[in-house]
Amino acid sequence: MKQTVFAAILGMMAVPAMAQEVVTTPFNGSFEDATFAVENAIVGEGLVIDFTSHVGEMLNRTGADVGSDVKIFDAADIFLFCSAQVSREVMEVNPMNIAHCPYSIFVADRDGEVVIGHRTYPEGEMQKVEALLDGIVKSALE
Repeated sequence: MKQTVFAAILGMMAVPAMAQEVVTTPFNGSFEDATFAVENAIVGEGLVIDFTSHVGEMLNRTGADVGSDVKIFDAADIFLFCSAQVSREVMEVNPMNIAHCPYSIFVADRDGEVVIGHRTYPEGEMQKVEALLDGIVKSALE
């Protein structure tokens, strides 16, 4: 009986799977300038970058190990961070919004074209997160 009740509670808490899309904005400058601008914009919001993932370096370093000679990015970094205020707001509405944390913004360079981007979030309270990310990207572009 306890297992049935627990399963029912989990079922009610389940968030429907939603395909996330990507929002990208061209950056008029170098990859290094874009990463610097994104870092400053995140810190300028009073946030702390928890981790920087150097995805481009990893993909370039491991391509041969997995049998590929395709160069996907000239460079690509992902900045992971969280906002205590926004996270609390969205998780008070739905604790399962924890699945979206930490938030990330990426910078990618492909063939000299640099973009800054982030994923989209579900409608409702998670639009607060999307607004935060949009603001950070806008600040990085200034």
